[in-house]
Amino acid sequence: MALIITKYGRLLLAAMGQTLVLALYGLFFACIIGMIFGLLSVLKNKACNIIAAIFVDVIRGVPMIVLAYFVYFGVPYCMKNIIGIPITLSALQAGTICLALNCGAYMAEIIRAGIQSVDVGQMEAARSLGLPYWRAMVRVVLPQAIRTMIPSIINQFIITLKDTSILSVIGFPELVNTAKNVVANTFMSFQTWIVVAIMYLIVITILSRVAKVLERRMNRDRQ
Repeated sequence: MALIITKYGRLLLAAMGQTLVLALYGLFFACIIGMIFGLLSVLKNKACNIIAAIFVDVIRGVPMIVLAYFVYFGVPYCMKNIIGIPITLSALQAGTICLALNCGAYMAEIIRAGIQSVDVGQMEAARSLGLPYWRAMVRVVLPQAIRTMIPSIINQFIITLKDTSILSVIGFPELVNTAKNVVANTFMSFQTWIVVAIMYLIVITILSRVAKVLERRMNRDRQ
């Protein structure tokens, strides 16, 4: 294990950095996607509700490894052979899209639940004061909903961080993919995966503690 740390420690740390960058990119765009479909799901419009439900059900119903292969190989193929536009996605671009779609479906449910947790009287009071629906949603409902959503969003980030390991199948140089290369060079499988497990454990433990601290503060502020 000492050999792995001394000789390949920097390489594995750089790979962890790539993993965190990919997870942050994915979560950023997932928040945008989740906000769009989360809002569509709470509108009093059946067509919008159906669109949001279809997106959430389809994305959550497809294994992430299948989604990764489709985005990385299928989308360029479709663009070239059906639309006639040749494009090539890098592993980072395809990984970000895959994570954003997968995480976005779960974020949509988090946002929907957060909005619905706000008392309906808040929206009614804002509307009675003359605020349009969207302004009332942005200025009154969402600020209260976000307070309840933050712990769940951090937990989703932890899940997304672990899901980046799946993207080793498309060649993105995240921690698991880099660890495979280290194993191939050293034939020290057990030691390498122990180091990788410890690295994941440290990062995820820190994020879990942050989520618990935020949750306690949110509960304290409500009392």
